[in-house]
Amino acid sequence: MKRFAAVACLLWMLTLAQGVFAAWAGQTPVCGYEVLNQYPHDPRAFTQGLIFDQGVLYESTGRWHESSIRKVDLTTGEILLQKEVAGTFFAEGLTRWKQHLIQLTWQAEQGFFYTPDTLDEVRTFKYEGEGWGLTHDDQFLIMSNGSNVLQFLDPQTLEVKRSLAVFDQARPVERLNELEYINGEIFANIWRSNFIARINPETGEVNSWLNLIGIKPRQMTPDPQAVLNGIAYDAEQGRLFITGKLWPQLFEIRITDCPSAAMPNID
Repeated sequence: MKRFAAVACLLWMLTLAQGVFAAWAGQTPVCGYEVLNQYPHDPRAFTQGLIFDQGVLYESTGRWHESSIRKVDLTTGEILLQKEVAGTFFAEGLTRWKQHLIQLTWQAEQGFFYTPDTLDEVRTFKYEGEGWGLTHDDQFLIMSNGSNVLQFLDPQTLEVKRSLAVFDQARPVERLNELEYINGEIFANIWRSNFIARINPETGEVNSWLNLIGIKPRQMTPDPQAVLNGIAYDAEQGRLFITGKLWPQLFEIRITDCPSAAMPNID
């Protein structure tokens, strides 16, 4: 009975997410993907933030009393180093700015700076509202809070310098979550959906959608929390990595051409 209820809940959420996406999509191009490689991923990791830097994956995992920051070997999935986050915090997005890793928390309005080599905490900072995803361009940190607004923060003072509302065909795109800045675009996964928005950082318009329906590992036990939520980019080799909360695999993918602006069949 519990399993039936979990499956029903999952199907309901997917239907809801797909319906919302259909309302956004309009005539915005929709891209596909090709899986190039897959790697082991800790199925207990409630992935909230993911980056690839100098040959190493760094991952922020969430949940109360289970949050962590960790260094992970891409090929084997082995956790090379892990530091627990205090149980009063629910860890969220992660990025690297120069010599530090920066991690957000969900509702505590507090973030952390770490040294990449040792994962030692070196300072904290405050912000207003919830913390969800985090990335950066060459000037600002870029933070999401679950709404359709991205905030651009000064990396030194952590002051908000600019806010950017995200729209697709004049419709606000809500639930912006995990972020990655890739080749002049902000990639943002939409919480509880299988889609990533590719956002123009100047205008807030969605340039295109990345449709990742079907990538979630099939052998997983149904869990409504096990949603897409990990985007990392290897700038040196041009590799794009995707995973999700509690997923046993991490995927290297290639974005296929966006052949049509028509809405795909997502039934």
